[in-house]
Amino acid sequence: MKKLFVLLIILLVLVGINNYSKNLSALKNITQAHESKVKIITEESVTIDIVKKEGPSVVTIAEQASTQSATNSPLDFGPFSIFGNPQKTTEPTPAEPQSIGTGFIIDKDGLIITNKHVVADNTGTYQIITSNDKKYTVSKIYRDPLNDVALLKINPDDNHGNSLNPITLGDSSSLQVGQYVIAIGTALGEFRNTVTTGVVSGLGRGITAGSPFEGSVERLDNVIQTNAAINPGNSGGPLLNSSGQVIGVNTAVSQSGQNIGFSIPINVIKDSLKNFNSTGKFERPYLGVAYKMISKDLAVLNDLPEGAYVQQVVNNSPADKAGIKPGDVIVKIDSNKLSDKLQLSDTLAKKKVGDTIIITLFRDNKTEDLRVTLETAPGQ
Repeated sequence: MKKLFVLLIILLVLVGINNYSKNLSALKNITQAHESKVKIITEESVTIDIVKKEGPSVVTIAEQASTQSATNSPLDFGPFSIFGNPQKTTEPTPAEPQSIGTGFIIDKDGLIITNKHVVADNTGTYQIITSNDKKYTVSKIYRDPLNDVALLKINPDDNHGNSLNPITLGDSSSLQVGQYVIAIGTALGEFRNTVTTGVVSGLGRGITAGSPFEGSVERLDNVIQTNAAINPGNSGGPLLNSSGQVIGVNTAVSQSGQNIGFSIPINVIKDSLKNFNSTGKFERPYLGVAYKMISKDLAVLNDLPEGAYVQQVVNNSPADKAGIKPGDVIVKIDSNKLSDKLQLSDTLAKKKVGDTIIITLFRDNKTEDLRVTLETAPGQ
């Protein structure tokens, strides 16, 4: 009888433990579902709040176009050779401003940041359209020859004292892969203040920049990769963190892969602004070459030294005057050996206009040194 009683007690304990375990599991599932729901609601609330607060700071950039064939698309396809070709038609386009890109207001005096390639036409007339459809004529454009950055100036009194809404600039030095981001821009040159979300997919990426004839460097290094949808027309728009601060300027989207976009870190923009504020212009040292870096592995395969392979030389540039030619490989700037970790653009960024540098280059299976005096990029 005593043993039976003990067995009954053990059985009751086991049943209780089993029920407790089931209840605990059910409670855990409910808690997880609740946490997931809270997370989604929180993410939505963050995005909505940021768009309401910072959206008015994002503007559309339009260019006054003459009547022409629509084979020249008004959309900003950028200089990066990674945009798809616009659909060609033979219908004439009206002579009215065409939306070509995005920008954002950084102060109440009418300064706006965008990409340099958005306003690449030195003879073009540009217009700013705010989120509430106010229109301003761009009175001055300052282009940074070192980076794909341009600073536009408008007169806020153009619309009878209509106030502008400056955006908040953040810090891109502490970004982490997986960090939540929001992109705002005029997608496809048509859909203003389009909002997309995603994460930082990668850091320290490098993409090819286009025209050396505008005085630009051929490569943008250390850009932010994101899967937030970026389309032609988004160029120049802000990439924001979950605090509503700009941590990047959207600049390109990859043609070869979906959900791959790139942004220039905001700290690069801050450096450009610091340079501008101290001189009243973007005074950057200019060499005048388009180049492609030769990695150590590529150098071995092609029996060449590691360095910057010169693809093009701008006519009458410092490089041209010094005798640098396409096909040369620049291996050193002064005593600094070029590599994937120390590229030509990195070295030039540390120099000043007027500096004379010693360029060591490889040509016809031998090296030689050339003295080059850096100048201010033309048309800046």
